[in-house]
Amino acid sequence: MFLFEEKIYFWGLLAIPLVLLLFFAFRLWQRKVGKKFATPEMLRHLAPNRSSFKPVVKLILLLLAMAAIVVALVDLKVGSKMETVKREGVDIVFAVDVSKSMEAEDIAPNRLDKSKQLVRQIVDNLGSDRVGLIAYAGSAFPQLPITTDYAAAKMFLEALNTDMVSSQGTAIREAIQLATTFYDEDSQTSRVLFLISDGEDHQGNTEAIAEEAANAGITVFTIGVGSEKGGPIPIKKNGVIQNYKKDSNGETVITKLNPETLQNIANETNGKYIEGRITSEVVEEVMDSLQDIEKTEFEAKQFADYKSHFQWFLGLAAILLFFDVFLLERKTEWIRRLNLFNEKKKK
Repeated sequence: MFLFEEKIYFWGLLAIPLVLLLFFAFRLWQRKVGKKFATPEMLRHLAPNRSSFKPVVKLILLLLAMAAIVVALVDLKVGSKMETVKREGVDIVFAVDVSKSMEAEDIAPNRLDKSKQLVRQIVDNLGSDRVGLIAYAGSAFPQLPITTDYAAAKMFLEALNTDMVSSQGTAIREAIQLATTFYDEDSQTSRVLFLISDGEDHQGNTEAIAEEAANAGITVFTIGVGSEKGGPIPIKKNGVIQNYKKDSNGETVITKLNPETLQNIANETNGKYIEGRITSEVVEEVMDSLQDIEKTEFEAKQFADYKSHFQWFLGLAAILLFFDVFLLERKTEWIRRLNLFNEKKKK
C-alpha cells in the first residue's frame, strides 16, 4: 500500500511538456538561423565535432531528473505491513438531506453547505468510531459504507449536491430504512444515526419507521438545519440566482424548518433533536451525547509503518543531473570509432 503525502506537487509534471516544447522551438530556430549563414554541408565542416544525438540525450536526462524531483516532492510513502488493531467506538451513519429545499439560504451559506459543515466538524472530532454516509431526497442512496477512513468520508461528503438524486422530495422514512441495512448484524457495536434535514417530510408516517429503527437498536439523533421563518428556494445557473421556485399559482415557495417531525423521530428512538444553527454548539452537543453511548471493541485492518522514499528519487535526480551537466555536446572519440551512432566522417 502506498500514498502520496503532498499531491499538489504533481502539478510540477506540467513543466516537462513545456521544456520539450521550448527545446524543439529552439532547435527549429537554430536550424532556421543556420541556413541564413551556410548550407547544412558547410555547417558540418565548420563544426565537425558537434554531435546531433547528444543534445537529445541531455534533454532526456533533464526530463527524467525533473520527474524524479517531482516524485521526491510528492513524498511517496509505502506501507510495509498490514496490521489488525483493536478499536473501541460506535457505528455512526450520517443521512444528509439533499432535496432542493436544502438550497434555501435562510441559514448561511445555505442549508446543504451548513449540513456538510456540521458533518465535517463532527467527523473531525471523532476518535475511533466507524462512519457511513447516505444521501436522500425523494429516495435514499448509499454513498459510503461503514468505514474507519475519515478522509474518504469527507471526500464523499463534499461531493453531495441537490442534483445527485433525480426524484425530489424529502424521504426521511426511506433514509432511515436504508440506514438499518448499514450496520453489521454480526457485530454488537452501538448503532447511531444522525439525520440532518430541514424536516420537510413528504412521505409521512415517520414514527412507524422510527419505531422499527429503535427495535433494531438504532439511536437516531436529528439535526434541524434551517429557520422556522423559512426562505425561498433559489433557482441558479452557473452559481448565479436566476429566480425562485414558484408553486402552481405562481407564488414564491417558502420552505420552513419543521422541527416537530425531527423531534418525534428522535424521541421515538431515545435520541435527541439538535438545533443546527451554531456549528460549535452542535458539535459539542453531539460529542457529549456520544460519550453516553456504550463503546464496543472491534477490529480494523490498516497499513502501518509507512516509510518515505523521497530520498531515492532525490538521489536519482542528482545522478541524472550530474550526467546531464558533464555530458558534452561534442562527439566522443571512442564512440565515433565504434560508429554506434553513424558519426564517422563521410569520405
